[in-house]
Amino acid sequence: MTSQTTNAAASGTWTLGDRTVNRIGFGAMRLTQHGEAFAADAAPRDRDQAIAVLRRALDLGVNHIDTAAFYFSPLRSANELINRALAPYPDDLVITTKVGPGRDPSGQWLPHATPAQLRGQVEENLRQLGRDHLDVVNLRIVGTDSIAERFGALSELRAAGLIRHLGLSNVRPHHLAEAQGIAPVVCVQNMYGLGSSPEQKELVDSCGEQRIAFVPFYSIAGTGRTAGATADHSPQVQAVARARGVSAAQIRLAWTLNQGSHVLAIPGTGDLDHLAQNVAVATLRLSRDELAALDPLPARGYGRVCHGSGTGADRHR
Repeated sequence: MTSQTTNAAASGTWTLGDRTVNRIGFGAMRLTQHGEAFAADAAPRDRDQAIAVLRRALDLGVNHIDTAAFYFSPLRSANELINRALAPYPDDLVITTKVGPGRDPSGQWLPHATPAQLRGQVEENLRQLGRDHLDVVNLRIVGTDSIAERFGALSELRAAGLIRHLGLSNVRPHHLAEAQGIAPVVCVQNMYGLGSSPEQKELVDSCGEQRIAFVPFYSIAGTGRTAGATADHSPQVQAVARARGVSAAQIRLAWTLNQGSHVLAIPGTGDLDHLAQNVAVATLRLSRDELAALDPLPARGYGRVCHGSGTGADRHR
C-alpha cells in the first residue's frame, strides 16, 4: 500500500442520516496530548502539529470527524483545534460529537448530565466548534437504565434545529430500541474490534440490518483503551501483518472495516505518519483465508458495555 497517496474514499461510503461519509474517518481524542488520553500529567501535543494533522486528514479524503467537548488537556481542546484548523468547514465535512459525560476545568469527571443539562453541553459544543448546529450528537451513557428522558431532551433540541441527527454510544440493544421509539438513530458507537464478544457482533449485525451506522472505538487500541494502540497482538495478527508488509494496527483496522459496509472507522492520532497509515487501510482487503485466521481470536475485554468500573477515561470514551 502507498499510504502517501491513498484517499479515504477508497474505503467506500455510508450515510449518517442525509449526510454521506467515507468509511474511514478520524477520531479527535488523541489530538490534545501525548501518551494516555485524559492523563493529567501527559505532555501537551504541539498545537501546530495537531492542526497539521487535521488539515492533512481532509487532504486525504477524511470527511467524518468524531469529537467531544470533554476531549481536552490543560492546554488543548480538541473542539477548538478543529475549529482553528478547519473553519470555515467544507460542505461535505460531518462532525460527530458526544454528550452525557462531562469534565470540570481541572479535568475531573462529572456525573452524567441530566436532561436539563444536556442543552448546556450541546451549546458548549456549538460554541467551541463555531457552528450554529451539530451534524450528529451521540448520547453517551453508562449503565443499563432507561435513556428515554435524556434522549427525549436531545430529540427536542433536534426539533429546534440545534442538532441534525442523533446517535448512541456505549449502549445495549434495548437502549437502541428505546431510542428509536423517540427519534431516528443514525449511528451506534460502541467499543469493538478483534476479539469482541459474540453479543457485540450481534449488535453490529443488527445495526446493519436496520441500515444504522456502527462506529467502533478502540478498534486499534484494543485492551490498551485510552493508553493507545496495543502492543499485545496475537500471533495470528502478527503473521497476517508480516505477510502483507503492513503494521498489526492496520490489520486490526482492516478487519474491523470488513465487518460490514455500515461499519465506520474513526482511528485517532496526533501523528502525521500514523494518520497516513490509517487512511491507507482504505485499500487493504483481507482474503477469506486471512479472515478465517483472525476471526477465531478469543474475546479479550472487547464488546462489554462499560458500567462504571475502571477509570473515568474508560467510562467516558
